[in-house]
Amino acid sequence: CRLDLSQTDRYYESVYNPCEISRVYISNQCVSSATPTEEMNGAGNLMDFLDEPFPDVSTYEDFHTIDWLREKSRDTDRHRKITSKSKESIWELIKSLLDAWSGWVVMLLIGLLSGTLAGVIDLAVDWMTDLKEGVCLSAFWYSHEQCCWTSNETTFDDRDKCPQWQKWAELMTGHAEGAGAYVLNYFLYILWALLFSFLAVSLVRVFAPYACGSGIPEIKTILSGFIIRGYLGKWTLLIKTVTLVLAVSSGLSLGKEGPLVHVACCCGNLFCSLFSKYSKNEGKRREVLSAAAAAGVSVAFGAPIGGVLFSLEEVSYYFPLKTLWRSFFAALVAAFTLRSINPFGNSRLVLFYVEYHTPWYMAELVPFILLGVFGGLWGTLFIRANIAWCRRRKTTQLGKYPVLEVIAVTGITAVLAYPNPYTRRSTSELISELFNDCGALESSQLCDYINNPNMSRPVDDIPDRPAGPGVYNALWQLALALIFKIVITIFTFGMKIPSGLFIPSMMAYHHHDWIIFKNWCRPGADCVTPGLYAMVGAAACLGGVTRMTVSLVVIMFELTGGLEYIVPLMAAAVTSKWVADAFGKEGIYESHIQLNGYPYLDVRDEFTHRTLATDVMRPRRNDPPLAVLTQDTTTVEDVETLIKDTDYNGFPVVVSRESERLIGFVQRRDLTLAIKNARQKQDGVVSSSVVYFTEDAPQLPASNPQPLKLRRILNLSPFTVTDHTPMETVVDIFRKLGLRQCLVTRSGRLLGIITKKDVLRHMAQMMNQDPESIMFN
Repeated sequence: CRLDLSQTDRYYESVYNPCEISRVYISNQCVSSATPTEEMNGAGNLMDFLDEPFPDVSTYEDFHTIDWLREKSRDTDRHRKITSKSKESIWELIKSLLDAWSGWVVMLLIGLLSGTLAGVIDLAVDWMTDLKEGVCLSAFWYSHEQCCWTSNETTFDDRDKCPQWQKWAELMTGHAEGAGAYVLNYFLYILWALLFSFLAVSLVRVFAPYACGSGIPEIKTILSGFIIRGYLGKWTLLIKTVTLVLAVSSGLSLGKEGPLVHVACCCGNLFCSLFSKYSKNEGKRREVLSAAAAAGVSVAFGAPIGGVLFSLEEVSYYFPLKTLWRSFFAALVAAFTLRSINPFGNSRLVLFYVEYHTPWYMAELVPFILLGVFGGLWGTLFIRANIAWCRRRKTTQLGKYPVLEVIAVTGITAVLAYPNPYTRRSTSELISELFNDCGALESSQLCDYINNPNMSRPVDDIPDRPAGPGVYNALWQLALALIFKIVITIFTFGMKIPSGLFIPSMMAYHHHDWIIFKNWCRPGADCVTPGLYAMVGAAACLGGVTRMTVSLVVIMFELTGGLEYIVPLMAAAVTSKWVADAFGKEGIYESHIQLNGYPYLDVRDEFTHRTLATDVMRPRRNDPPLAVLTQDTTTVEDVETLIKDTDYNGFPVVVSRESERLIGFVQRRDLTLAIKNARQKQDGVVSSSVVYFTEDAPQLPASNPQPLKLRRILNLSPFTVTDHTPMETVVDIFRKLGLRQCLVTRSGRLLGIITKKDVLRHMAQMMNQDPESIMFN
C-alpha cells in the first residue's frame, strides 16, 4: 500500500496502519485493498469518524452539564488501554506507573500551593489590618504584634505598646492621646478601609468578575457536573487571592474561610491542566476539585480531617473511596505547608487555637441546647434577610452600581465599628479573645476580675473571684458587637468582593452564688468555661447558616484539641440544624444556588409528589414533535439544518420516523465537529451525502455522493425509562447517576425526553416556585 498523505491528513498517519486500511479513506493516492464491490458502492471511501478521537470531541460548552456516565466510560477505556500496553515494553510500563501516580502528584502540588497562598494571605491580612491604625517605624512590613515582638523596650504591663509602633496621629502630630488624635485616627481608619475595599471591588470588576463572593455555591454546582468556564481560571486565582486580602483588611464583616475553598479549587484546576488524565475528562477533574476543597478548609480552619468531611458532606457530588484518600493527603500537605510558614507565630494553624482543661457538667447541656436554638433562629433570619437583599440587588438599579454599594457598606461599617474595640479588630483576633480562657498573662477586659489581697493562694487559682468593671463593660460592648454583626453581615455577604461568613460568637462568665449552679459546682473549682460557650455559640450559628453537622463538629474539635467537648458541640450543632430546618431545608449555599438559577440537584432533597415521567417529558401536548435523526436516511444538509434551527444538546436516533424505534443518542457538539472535520478531511462529502449511524453502509451506486458514517459518536446505550416510571424514581436516577438527559420509551418506541433542566423545573413547580428560574442548560 503506497500512501501520499496531504497536510490535512497527517493527523491520521500515526493512527492507522496504512497496509491494513480497507474501508478508511485517507487520500486519493491510496491504493486501497477494498474489494470491487466496495469500490462500486463507495464503501471504500467511507470514513468511520472517531475511531480515534480528534480534538474538541467529548468536551462541553460553557453553562452545560457533563455526562457522568460517559466520562466514567471514557476513563475506563483509557485505563484499559494503558494496562494492556504496559505489558508490551518497559517504557509503556513506566508510562502506566506515571499515570497511576499522577493523581498523588496533583494532590501534592495542590497542598503545597494552597498552604503557601493561605500563609501569605494570613500574613498580609495581619499587616494590612494593623496598617489602618498605625505603622511600625523599624520595619513598615511588620504588624503591630510583630513590631513589639522585635522591640527590646516592650514591658509586660504594656505588652501591646512599644516605641517602634506608632499610631497615625502620633506619627503625624506627635500627640498620642486627646480628642484631636482620636478624631485623626478615626478618619484615617475610615480612609484606609475605603481604599482597600475600592481596590478590591475594582480589581474584581475589571479583571475577574468570578472572584466575588465566597465561591462555595458555584463550587458545589461545578462539582455536580456543571461547566462554568473561567470560574477556576488563573486570573480568578490571582485576583481572588489579592482582593481577599484587601476585603478582609478593610474591616468588612466577612471572613476568608469560604473564599479559601475557591482559591484551593482554582489551584486544583490549574494543576489538572498539566495532566491529560484530568484535563480531558471532566469527571476525573471533579475528583481533584473535591480534594482541593478539602485542602481549602484545612488551611482555613487548621482542620485537615474536618476539611475532608466538609468536602464529603457539603460540596462534593461524587465522592468515591479513592477521592477520600487523596483528599486526606491534599489536606495533610496543605496543613503541613501552612504550619511550616507559621503565619501567626504560635506554631498553630489558626490564630484562635485554644486548649481547655476543665470539664463540663451535665446541667450545662441546657444552655448548650439553648445556644443551638439561638443558632438555628439566627441562621434562618440571616438566610432569609440575605437572600431578600441579594434578590433586590439582582432585580433593581442597585445591582448596576457594585462599586458604590461596596464603598457605602464599607463606610458604614468603618464608622460604626471603630468606637467599639470588639468590632474594630479583625474577626480572627475577636474570636481568639472570646475562645481563650482567662489567665495570669491575659490583659483582656473579659479577665478583669477583682483580686482579694488577703488570699494566700495564687490569683489564677481562685476561679470564683467577683467580676470587675472591665467585665461588665466588655459585656455590653459585646452585645452591641453582636447586634452590629448580625445586621451588617446581611448586607455584606454577596457583594462583588470575596466574602466568607463571619463566625458569630457568644460568651458567658460565671457566678457561683446563682441558684442554678449550687448543686453542681464545687466550691473553689472552675464551674463555667466562658471560652467553651463562645466556641459552642460559634458552632451553633455557623451550623444554623450552613446546615453542616459532622464536619462542623470535627472542625471545632480540631480547633480546641480536646475530645471532651464533642458532646456539647454535637448537641448545639444538631439542635441548630433541627431548628433551622423547621423553617426551611436550604442552607445559605443552597439558597444562593437557587437564587442564581444554577442546575443543581441536591441529593438531600426528597421528592414526594405522585407524578409520572410522561407528565414531565418533552414534547408536551400541543408542542412540536421531537427532533430526531434517522439511522440511514438523513442527509448532511438535514443534520446541519436541524442543528441551526434548534438549540438542543443532543438528538435521539431512530430507525425511521414511521417506527420511531430507538437506536441511540448523539450529542450536538460531537455531531457538529464530526461533520466539520468530514468536510475538511474527506473528499466527496457534500450536503446531499447520507449520514449513516449503522455498522455497515448499504450498497449504493457509484454516482451517489460520498456517504458519511458517524456510528462512533453514537451512544448506543442511552438511559431510558418508560412513560409510567414514577418521577420519584427518575429524580433519584438523575441524582445518583449524574445524567444530562433520559429518554422516555414505550415498548422500544421513542415518546420523549427528560433533561436535568426539566427535572429542576418540575421540582420547582411542585414547590410553588418559578420554574423558569433555572436559567442554564
